[in-house]
Amino acid sequence: MKNGEDISVRHLRVLSLLVDVRSLTKVADMLNTSQPAISKMLQRLRAHFGDPLFIRVGLSMHPTPKALSLAGPLKELLRLSEELLHATPAFDPKHSKREFKVLVTEVGMILNVPPLMQELELAGPGLRLRALPLDTRSFVARLENGEADIAIGAFPQVVGNVRRQRLYVDHYVSVVRANHPKLKLLTKREAFLNERHILVTASSTGHAVHQQLEQVLSGYLSADQVRMKVPSFLTCAYVASRTETVGSLPARLADHLARDLNLEIFRTPLPLPRIEIAQFWHERVNQDAGHRWFRSRIAALYRR
Repeated sequence: MKNGEDISVRHLRVLSLLVDVRSLTKVADMLNTSQPAISKMLQRLRAHFGDPLFIRVGLSMHPTPKALSLAGPLKELLRLSEELLHATPAFDPKHSKREFKVLVTEVGMILNVPPLMQELELAGPGLRLRALPLDTRSFVARLENGEADIAIGAFPQVVGNVRRQRLYVDHYVSVVRANHPKLKLLTKREAFLNERHILVTASSTGHAVHQQLEQVLSGYLSADQVRMKVPSFLTCAYVASRTETVGSLPARLADHLARDLNLEIFRTPLPLPRIEIAQFWHERVNQDAGHRWFRSRIAALYRR
């Protein structure tokens, strides 16, 4: 065998077909190319193997012993090549021990993680979930380097090789403790702005949209009306349930906490941004079978 002439899988496919049909014209038709192109590839094969490979007898190409000896191994090699090129590894959640890593905000820890864990428990006993807090580091970089598989949140300005799928839309509401003496008045803008408020600082909440909420409330409220600043919506709700202050937080979280904390929920009389929650993942894992399954379960969870 000579190594001076490199050959490709396409060359080997031509050689295998020639052994079967023994016609340059037929092979050219089968591969949707020209007979001269097949002849050129045959020349490259002859140079590579150091053998004529086929001898023309009339209109037929008769394989040499060398060509016949290659026929069996060639078919197996081409079969394996096709499997490698088109393989999509299956993912069986019932037998997998895979750990899925999700970046979520504080709100996501409360609202998203428990039902997602239940979903995994139903799908397979070996599946595990690691919930990672969103912090000041770029979540795009954490998806890119494999620290996380999915990020769930509201990030309207995402750049880079990141894909997204919208899950649901939420909005902000305000809360006070049950039997708050001014509850009926707080749906009016003037009374709302004159009340004492808790402001959630967006630095550690994760969502980019929460920064917009902080900016809107700070723009409407005087410094005297902001009696407390806290780093989380959960703390905001708890303090509101124990004081006369007003807190503003995502509606789904407010609904989730209202009964346990004895809160009253009302519409905030200010134009606040809406919250579009999506799941984000990096392009490099887009075709991974397990990742695709996990994304589909997250999407199905919110469709329900």
